[in-house]
Amino acid sequence: MTAAPLPPARPSARRRSWLEIRWRQLRNAPTPVVRAVAAGAGVATVLGVVFLVYDLALERGADLPGGDLRVLAGFVFILTVAGVGSWLTWLLVPAPRSSGRRRNGWSAALGLFAALPIAYLALVVLFQMVKPVLLALLP
Repeated sequence: MTAAPLPPARPSARRRSWLEIRWRQLRNAPTPVVRAVAAGAGVATVLGVVFLVYDLALERGADLPGGDLRVLAGFVFILTVAGVGSWLTWLLVPAPRSSGRRRNGWSAALGLFAALPIAYLALVVLFQMVKPVLLALLP
């Protein structure tokens, strides 16, 4: 009786750079995370544009009822992005299969943890990048 031949040895895997690893992770992101980030980014974009228009109106001397409420508006912006982003994620992302229910707090928590940094990034982009460009372009 003869022994079966051994399969050929596999070549060792090539070492990937940090950038290659991160690029692959970005391309293959889990669907719930993509949905949570998209929900938070959508809410932050819409509310951020409204907040920026309000800020530019105050900057140009508009006499709005209530006076200058930018700090309160910023606080409301962050809370609304977190709340609505969490709720949209709860609607869009099903619960993990092992839970037995269609939706649970896991989806809402994912949305909250995605929406808070997105709200911060939206404020930075709008007020540190977009606003100076708009002020330079507008007469």
